[in-house]
Amino acid sequence: MFQIDHGHGDILKINPIINWTWDQIQEHIKKHDLPYNSLLDKGYPSIGCEPCTRPIKPGEDIRAGRWWWEQGEHKECGLHIERKNED
Repeated sequence: MFQIDHGHGDILKINPIINWTWDQIQEHIKKHDLPYNSLLDKGYPSIGCEPCTRPIKPGEDIRAGRWWWEQGEHKECGLHIERKNED
């Protein structure tokens, strides 16, 4: 649930639902009538910026629509780039 991200300035990340399944998340949203992005209903389970996001196809990984032109596991939007020591 807690993670120190040493690659990005030792920031503390708190992930309270990290072990929930996609179905558990959807059930929680419905049960508590929580607001959510309507793009979810249009096949966008992971939403980034407009030009970088597309709906996923059946059977694709939930994050396949993000930075879809990049290959490999570690697709990066640029928000978590490694810090350079300026000393």
